[in-house]
Amino acid sequence: MTRLTRADLDALPNYVPGRNVADLARELGIAEAIKLASNEVPYGPLPGVVEAITDAARTVHRYPDMGVVQLRDRIGERFGVAPERVVTGCGSVALAEILVKATCLPGDEIVYSWRSFEAYPIIAAGGGATSVRVPNTAAHGHDLTAIAEAITDQTRLVFVCNPNNPTGTSLRRAELDRFLGEVPSDVLVVLDEAYREFVTDPDVPDGLETYGDRPNVVVLRTMSKAWGLAGLRMGYLVAQPEIAATIRKVVTPFSTSLVAQAAALAALDQEAEVRRRCAEVVTERSRVTEALRKLSLDVPDSQANFVWLPLGDRTAAFTAACENRGVIVRGFHPEGVRVTIGTPEENDQFLMVAEATLTATS
Repeated sequence: MTRLTRADLDALPNYVPGRNVADLARELGIAEAIKLASNEVPYGPLPGVVEAITDAARTVHRYPDMGVVQLRDRIGERFGVAPERVVTGCGSVALAEILVKATCLPGDEIVYSWRSFEAYPIIAAGGGATSVRVPNTAAHGHDLTAIAEAITDQTRLVFVCNPNNPTGTSLRRAELDRFLGEVPSDVLVVLDEAYREFVTDPDVPDGLETYGDRPNVVVLRTMSKAWGLAGLRMGYLVAQPEIAATIRKVVTPFSTSLVAQAAALAALDQEAEVRRRCAEVVTERSRVTEALRKLSLDVPDSQANFVWLPLGDRTAAFTAACENRGVIVRGFHPEGVRVTIGTPEENDQFLMVAEATLTATS
């Protein structure tokens, strides 16, 4: 039989989204399941966003502004960068795909820590590039020394996820300074900062403020998490003008939808509310972490809106036990489980399940 798709993609795993809460609730015969698997913020859309979406929906028979001029101007104003340095896209993961498209030819290498964002190997393979995975440290973080040593003449792109998804661990300025000083000038470093708004450690640098002017650094951000636009797929990056111009050449035309642009503009008017919500997440993150450590779990400090449970071979069983009690978490077998910080009530329910499950298996 003649193949119509690439044979090398047969071994590529599918991206795994969080399980549907309605399906689980129906299976268990309960009114409502709790979803703590997808790193969403649980507080609903920001004020003014639904109204902006509704208003924009009246003109969805027209194409959006392909240049995304108004939104790029706002993002540029917010971060003190020229708008021509800003590129928007259908979520930060789509922009990561575009970065591979803009930098790599088949056989070129992409280096990243592992375990890190599960889309990285999918993105690399989709672009015909070769993944070079560098194992995490024993503390579940990036090993920047090993990453630097893994860079070769074939390396075109390095992803640095900070804070790291799914472990929540973060890199501090001194080690990032040293690493970026070692990376060759012809290798593009992407600082993937999807969870930047949840960072409270002052030693974890804001990549845009600290490294944004470096010629070979791109800072990648999303509005899916802290800004509550996960369902609209809204991301952006900031790069040097010539890099941004090249990236825009290969961005799918009109991929930042009219509704997403309107919602993002409305969300950006609510920065004080975003900070308030993030502070609530951080408070709950500390409480959940402390409670899990009392269960003898070696939970690393998280700077994101989730926590990492390094359960090893117990990962699959724990994930299933949570689902059997109506709580959806995200298992990464055989390494561990990522649990999104929800509302206090949702977190209480998870902790009750975790205590019962871990006590029974200890």
